[in-house]
Amino acid sequence: MSTTTDLSPSFKAYDVRGVVGETMTEDIVEAIGAAFVDVLELSGQNVLVGGDMRPSSPAFIRAFANGAAARGAEVQLLGQISTDELYYACGSLRAAGATFTASHNPAQYNGIKMAKPGAVPVSSETGLAEIRGQAEKYLASSIPTVAEPGGIGVHDVLGDYADYLRSLVDLSGSRPLKVVVDAGNGMAGLTTPAVLGDDILPALPLEIVPLYFELDGSFPNHPANPLEPENLRDLQKSVVKHKADIGLAFDGDADRCFVIDEAGNPVSPSAITALVALREIARAQKGSAQRPPEETPVIIHNLITSRAVPEMVAAAGGRPVRTRVGHSFIKALMAAEGAVFGGEHSAHYYFRDFFNADTGMLAAMHVLAALGETDTPLSELASEYDPYVSSGEVNSRLDDVAAAVDRVRGAYTTDGVVVNELDGLTFIREDGQWWFNLRASNTEPFLRLNVEAVDQPTMESVRDDVLGLVRNK
Repeated sequence: MSTTTDLSPSFKAYDVRGVVGETMTEDIVEAIGAAFVDVLELSGQNVLVGGDMRPSSPAFIRAFANGAAARGAEVQLLGQISTDELYYACGSLRAAGATFTASHNPAQYNGIKMAKPGAVPVSSETGLAEIRGQAEKYLASSIPTVAEPGGIGVHDVLGDYADYLRSLVDLSGSRPLKVVVDAGNGMAGLTTPAVLGDDILPALPLEIVPLYFELDGSFPNHPANPLEPENLRDLQKSVVKHKADIGLAFDGDADRCFVIDEAGNPVSPSAITALVALREIARAQKGSAQRPPEETPVIIHNLITSRAVPEMVAAAGGRPVRTRVGHSFIKALMAAEGAVFGGEHSAHYYFRDFFNADTGMLAAMHVLAALGETDTPLSELASEYDPYVSSGEVNSRLDDVAAAVDRVRGAYTTDGVVVNELDGLTFIREDGQWWFNLRASNTEPFLRLNVEAVDQPTMESVRDDVLGLVRNK
């Protein structure tokens, strides 16, 4: 009698993520690999498989490869890769692929991010739910091997990935820069020397000061989650100690990048979004051998980025398009709009020239290029793109999220305030003094608040008033 394995706890909206040995085992992964091939109809086609530095990743890579090959796919093992390396490989090789990573989650976790040929994401709406269902069927019985199973080979993409990124942003003419990079013992410890150093390609005018480059999925120094301020402290101290021009912090799978200025202060991801957006607008308006000039390039930004982003995009001749939070929404909109660039306040940055996928390294290269073109320190350069004051994301754990939202709606639905319901509720004061967004978490009993205003006192006043309503104090 077969038993049913419920994979729903580890199948999320955009990826698979679970605890190693519990919701993530080699048997489960092998079934997912087989289902991946079946659902996406990949028999006879190349499937790319890699993973991060977590101790469980090599065994999971092999299990997924075995399942995929059993169902007829020709598997290419990419070895240790960052997530944006997978996107590069799927885009440049026009092949579907998967990488094993749990991004910034603790060491006991692992997961799978999947992509279709061309780096098109696989989400719950585009195949992930069907993959889960088929994998559960295989776990209840067994994985049947096709008449002609596929083979398993090896394909190293690191050098091609590094070369491709350098072709998009030329740093060879930069003024000399000292750059501290905190890899957090994650995959940026591999990709940074390849792209910004001289491990594979000629040296750039960059002095890289490495921090935690050893690939170690136990994360012995700090969690590889630079969204949390305490995880930036070592980088901030190191930038000041070494009198560096800039600091870069990557998360575990190196698809996100956070920036620290020469004084050790974080640069807002919204400011980075605006800076990169203006560079990409100028490049698109100029045109290239591959593309004719574009009169009004499109920039995607999510609804909690600073309003400076759409203002600056419009002033530069671009067309800003606002979207809800979440990478699948941005990638879909990037493709639909033909957008040149997209940015999120969570430090995910998306590029048309990178298959509409997100890459922290390419965003970092744009910031380095902008800094290298001027003698201005980064703090001064960044301030040009950060004219407003933000609260950052403030989370409230609540028993009744809906009641809290209703209290805020009742207090702030007044003349002179516009309410937008794209993702949660966004309240915008018409005279431009402030705006704030309230969003309920999809996975936790949290209500998330982001406030932006023209000055610190106004921001604090709105933030504290809204939090008082939210927390019923």
